[in-house]
Amino acid sequence: MKPTLGVCYYPEHWPEDMWAEDAKRMVATGLTWVRIGEFAWSRLEAKEGVFTWQWLDKAVEILGNAGLKVIMGTPSATPPRWVVDKYPDMLSVDIEGKTRKFGSRRHYCFSHLGFRAEAARMAAAMAKRYGNNPAIHAWQIDNEYGCHDTTLSYSKSALNGFRNWLAQKYQSPSALNHAWGNIFWSMEYDDFDQIELPNLTVTEANPSHWLDYRRFMSDQVVAFNKAQVQAMRPYAAQPFIHNYMGRITDFDHFTVGNDLEIASWDSYPMGFLEHVLSEETEEWKAHFSNQGDPDFQAFHHDLYRAVGHGRWWVMEQQPGPVNWAPYNPIPLDGMIKLWTMEAIAHGAEVVSYFRWRQAPFAQEQMHAGLLRPDSANAQGQIEALAVADELASLGDIEHEDSDVAIIFDYESQWAWEIQPQGQGFDYFRLVFEQYRALRHLGLNVDILPATANDFGARKLVLIPGLMAWNDNLRHAVDHFDGLVITGPRTGLKTKNMQIPPTLGPDFASTTISRVASLRPNVTIPLANGGNIIKWQEILEPNSSIIETTTDNIPVLVADGKRHYLSSWLDQEGYKRIFSDLCDQQKIETMDMPEGVRQRAIKGKKLIINYNPHDSELNGVSISAAGYLWQEVRCRN
Repeated sequence: MKPTLGVCYYPEHWPEDMWAEDAKRMVATGLTWVRIGEFAWSRLEAKEGVFTWQWLDKAVEILGNAGLKVIMGTPSATPPRWVVDKYPDMLSVDIEGKTRKFGSRRHYCFSHLGFRAEAARMAAAMAKRYGNNPAIHAWQIDNEYGCHDTTLSYSKSALNGFRNWLAQKYQSPSALNHAWGNIFWSMEYDDFDQIELPNLTVTEANPSHWLDYRRFMSDQVVAFNKAQVQAMRPYAAQPFIHNYMGRITDFDHFTVGNDLEIASWDSYPMGFLEHVLSEETEEWKAHFSNQGDPDFQAFHHDLYRAVGHGRWWVMEQQPGPVNWAPYNPIPLDGMIKLWTMEAIAHGAEVVSYFRWRQAPFAQEQMHAGLLRPDSANAQGQIEALAVADELASLGDIEHEDSDVAIIFDYESQWAWEIQPQGQGFDYFRLVFEQYRALRHLGLNVDILPATANDFGARKLVLIPGLMAWNDNLRHAVDHFDGLVITGPRTGLKTKNMQIPPTLGPDFASTTISRVASLRPNVTIPLANGGNIIKWQEILEPNSSIIETTTDNIPVLVADGKRHYLSSWLDQEGYKRIFSDLCDQQKIETMDMPEGVRQRAIKGKKLIINYNPHDSELNGVSISAAGYLWQEVRCRN
């Protein structure tokens, strides 16, 4: 695979006489792809059924004639005012019951069938118009599902859809009452029409009620996406893509991805550091404030490679300061190159920058582009050009399955949000911290869905925090010759979110007798170094005890190659235990310096330095915000 670069462009924002010069400069920058159209509904259909295609026809012609490949976006993320006037109940409703108004973007409820049909109609019209256009090489469906907390809605259409969904799933109220345990607190129903959405109850609603609501809302995202894809397929043979986001877990991305050819995501390392990595200390954030977290981007690269079944892009790469985080500093010189090359080393086919020119108006006017508002080259353009020059000599990038994989499951995220049993328990963070420890050991890590039924030739698979087992994953474990580490909190619930008769985890010949969530200032030391933090389970093992606390309480037990890790550990504990288990599996590890990471591909590896100072690895100096490629021996 030869990776290429792209950019997001909004011809509707600029006079037509600028388009040709912009296209020429994009090509001169080394860009191959250009995304357009995803927010342009009001300019394409200002009134219902009255289309104005000519300006977009012209833009596609100019960009295509310049040699650029166009990604056309469907504009359902920004329905114009007339659509809202036609369907005033299409607006989403927040958890407090307040309607979220027109005036920005993503102002729709996924459950509203009228708007879903309207979005599919518009998508089909675009596909009919451009499906055979030689300049169009891919389609993006909508934009950033879930952004601005827009997956969950408590509207009338959501309520009606949820009742129907429950009726289809359970067939009778008595079956639902049994699955949810509604005898508790006299919550039993006689009719599906009695069931409300789980918000605005006096105290917490039934966790099984909440979990089915979360499943339902995820299914609505899947159905919304599928409606557009199915409407477009007869007219457009190009690949379909969606651009997911960082740490958005409100819907099952794997299921959405089953209807698409390529996964992409929008990578904003510095924005994410400030906006979604709230657990990090202020000292950590200050150290990485101009670079981003050294593992957050890599985690999502690996996640979306799995969502895309091996094919994935970065659709929006941060090119400079953003406008939406609490603090928006300037990236260190070199970081835009580093972020781009890191994505490529993780298998990105395309890295596309957001955006071509900084807009001088509206909500994102403080968001940098490759060009300044006056069209002068910004630092992003300078570094994109340097990356393009380097890619010309880099050669093919070939991804290989890693020795190590970790399971990520969206449903488990919902379960532990609903019933965390402690303020500090967050499933995403649990998985991410185990992933971080593996990366700190210099390892490539693949991410797999919980529906995986085969682990391939991998040697070590981690399954942290899985709510409930499923048949596919059981099959994968049972037929795997490598080592499996589950826990903590894996298998501690049934699919209906109840405690199983075995008490869990139904793995490694052990039982969980008690659990404890720990305060932030409480740690429990391990016998051989490191600490338990946040979460501890008391085991009744009928298997080998591998690791204990200093008080001799079992922490890691094993039945052959099936291990159960009962507690949430700090990085010292994770790295030590994972390193020992990797040694058993003959997986080579190393202790990477803080902020330095590596990613191996076939025949070479990329070493990157996220630090604001020079670092050293094995006697080789790496400049601040820098990277280098090293040749490596191919795996047998």
